[in-house]
Amino acid sequence: MAKITYIEHNGNSHTIDVANGLTVMEGAIQNDIPGIDADCGGSMACATCHVYVKQEWFDRINKKTEGEDDMLDQAYEPKKNSRLSCQISVSDEIDGLIINLPEKQV
Repeated sequence: MAKITYIEHNGNSHTIDVANGLTVMEGAIQNDIPGIDADCGGSMACATCHVYVKQEWFDRINKKTEGEDDMLDQAYEPKKNSRLSCQISVSDEIDGLIINLPEKQV
């Protein structure tokens, strides 16, 4: 299990325990974290679970695929540290992960 901190655009912070094997998106949905819509349910067919990952965590999370990169082009204000939370696998290695949520999801 890993502690994940979700920081809303307005600064509100939510730290929750997410079971290994789930995704960061599933943890948010199961715990009613505002700001992650997940319209496609995690099938990487939309960008409504877009998050910003702090740079120090980028090497510890699983790598971004070309398909995810293509989908992020549809996200609201994508940045170099943008990821789809449905593509970030939870494991002990990311215990303490901090992500920031965009102002809105598109």
